[in-house]
Amino acid sequence: MAFADLTNDFVFRRIFATHPEILRGLLNDLLDRQGEQAIEGIEYLPSEQLPLVAGAKLSILDVRCRDRAGTTFVVEMQLIHHPGFVNRVVYNACKAYVGQLKAGTWYDTLTDVVAISICDFEIWPDATQQARGLEPVPMLSRWNMSERVSGNAGLLQVQYAFLELPKLPERKPDTGASQWAWLFVHAPELTEVPADLPPPHREALALANKATFTLEELDAYEKVRDEIQQVLAIAEARWVEGKAEGKAEGKAEGELEGRRVTLLRLLARAGIALADEDRALIQACTSEATLDRWIDNVFGAKAAADVLS
Repeated sequence: MAFADLTNDFVFRRIFATHPEILRGLLNDLLDRQGEQAIEGIEYLPSEQLPLVAGAKLSILDVRCRDRAGTTFVVEMQLIHHPGFVNRVVYNACKAYVGQLKAGTWYDTLTDVVAISICDFEIWPDATQQARGLEPVPMLSRWNMSERVSGNAGLLQVQYAFLELPKLPERKPDTGASQWAWLFVHAPELTEVPADLPPPHREALALANKATFTLEELDAYEKVRDEIQQVLAIAEARWVEGKAEGKAEGKAEGELEGRRVTLLRLLARAGIALADEDRALIQACTSEATLDRWIDNVFGAKAAADVLS
């Protein structure tokens, strides 16, 4: 057997955007929902996505769903740590919360929103936390507002969970949340479904079996894979080059190029076509603030003009 990469946009959506029981298992594990708190049923909510066989996906938000209690879950897979990533997660979660309120309805009709981000990068590196005199943030972290003195976590209307895949321990885990992280990292290395894998994880891995893909699906998967590898390789090369130069101007240019690469990557994932003059404008831009603004503009944009404004 040969298994596809679960962090690939196409594969992630193939598994979690069309199989609610698998998505429910992922949510229960990542949010530690057990017993009476377990999510028993979900319904998918509309989101801006291309069909599964269309190659690179349109939306950064991979899956939206709601459980029977009315809680909305926004689940995403992220491979690039672009500027303002955490701010964007907070923005989208809050937008999902206030977007429930319709004209003439009361605030008590609002229900909770939980944003889950699975990241192939570290948001809070241990070394950075240590340098700041702070406790390390675990691989799976959950966040909500709490009262500072008492610790009362009474404001649960908008919650967050982050799974930082690079923090996965070397040993094979035996708990649900860590096993999901292990699959996201190691699925392409497997040649068979491990016998000790629990049902939701087994079903997810089975759907990643490339032998079950149609030729059209394999083509879509490979297009996304090649695009990801190319962009990440360019970004890494530019970063290394800028660092090796050891000069302020070299570092600055490396950071600018990283922003340009990130912007082009996000535009490609959003399905936004660029004219030659648009690409020339991006490559000629030497303002970090402008590039950061354009990156933020991608989310929700329909055309290049919406981004490069």
